[in-house]
Amino acid sequence: MTEENKKKPNPIDIHVGSRVRLRRNMLGMSQEKLGENLGITFQQIQKYEKGTNRVGASRLQAIASILSVPVAFFFEDAPGQEPVGNRGFAEDASMAFAVEFCGSPEGLQLNRAFVKIADVKVRRRIIDLVKSLSAEDAD
Repeated sequence: MTEENKKKPNPIDIHVGSRVRLRRNMLGMSQEKLGENLGITFQQIQKYEKGTNRVGASRLQAIASILSVPVAFFFEDAPGQEPVGNRGFAEDASMAFAVEFCGSPEGLQLNRAFVKIADVKVRRRIIDLVKSLSAEDAD
């Protein structure tokens, strides 16, 4: 391995780390809390999430258990992977967008607040409002 490649994280490690961060954020769990559950520091969690440090198999299994997802979750849509099932291109792009949005701070805040709204009619009105606001921006 060349000196340059040693310093650059592997794309799979980066992807796995981003999926750990996504799921942890979806649950509202801090890096510190995940680290405590694993018996490691939050700095180590940061390194995993950036892809700087590779997550070992047993550690990945423990993370999956704590975050209540199957290990396969961390590899979904990984670079160089064949698409699973008979999904079309539009669905793949849509799913990637949804995952990216839910991983953003704004997406997480919006999602958490939205699911707390019990009234279906109110949720529909909020969707209509957001659609009308986005249509105004398009003009």
